Amino acid sequence: MKKLLGPVGIIMIVIVLLALLFIPKYNSLVTAEENVDSKWAQVENQLQRRYDLIPNLVESVKGYANHEQEVIASITQARAQMGSANTPEEQASANDALNGALSRLLVVVENYPTLKADANFRQLMDELAGTENRLAVAREDYNNEVQGFNKIVKRFPGNLIAGLFGFEQKEYFKAAAGAEQAPSIDFSESSKQ
Repeated sequence: MKKLLGPVGIIMIVIVLLALLFIPKYNSLVTAEENVDSKWAQVENQLQRRYDLIPNLVESVKGYANHEQEVIASITQARAQMGSANTPEEQASANDALNGALSRLLVVVENYPTLKADANFRQLMDELAGTENRLAVAREDYNNEVQGFNKIVKRFPGNLIAGLFGFEQKEYFKAAAGAEQAPSIDFSESSKQ
């Protein structure tokens, strides 16, 4: 009986030591993943706020710019794409399309000084600008959490535990290709014709 207790005791000690090593790492993976999910929820919150502001902005422009239907249609289409996006990759792509449509809208607005002077329109633009700033901060916070999570998943022994329990690297919210270059906007008289 004593001969059997020796190997069983060693096995139990090894199991306890492994558990003491793996449990904290597993818990740190769970915590890091929850932090990433929480930060992503904040990105979605700001995307939703912008999504909700856009119809009011479009309605304001419609009254002044009835013949600018192509721009209004592109915003409506981009907004619908944003509403149906589910993953960070889909939302980043939809975000890029919406940013492009909004940029075209701002160019159109330059042709309507009375619209730019409208108090309701200015308020909507201020809210949209604030939302864009909060969205930029939320994306940065999300990407920072993704970086921390991905480090845990890639480093030893976290990579072993991550593989064992199915934790996978998270995707960053990435800028669109070409976003590093500022758009060129021409407000000269010849472009308004």
